[in-house]
Amino acid sequence: MKKTNKYSPEVRERAVRLVQESKGQHPSLWAAVESIAPKIGCSSQTLLDWVKRYEMDTGQRDGLTTDEREEFKRLQREVKELRRANEILKTASAFFAQAELDRKLKS
Repeated sequence: MKKTNKYSPEVRERAVRLVQESKGQHPSLWAAVESIAPKIGCSSQTLLDWVKRYEMDTGQRDGLTTDEREEFKRLQREVKELRRANEILKTASAFFAQAELDRKLKS
């Protein structure tokens, strides 16, 4: 189930840009975030998450970029589906092998 985003990408970008521009005027990143969040109308934690995601995407912070996270999730779904298909094939193979054995015994 996909979350609906209350804030448009433009609002997020503007908020992150404001935090980046005002970081030097505050003693910490959190202080900058707390000063900008009420102006945007979001919680400080939400804005901090946006800033961290931006920093990861631009290489300023360690972690997976948004594209890498999406690819990782896609690959996880694919692995899950392949494992499921593998289990189905194993079950079918065992079923047909048993059917073949039963047929040979009756002959």
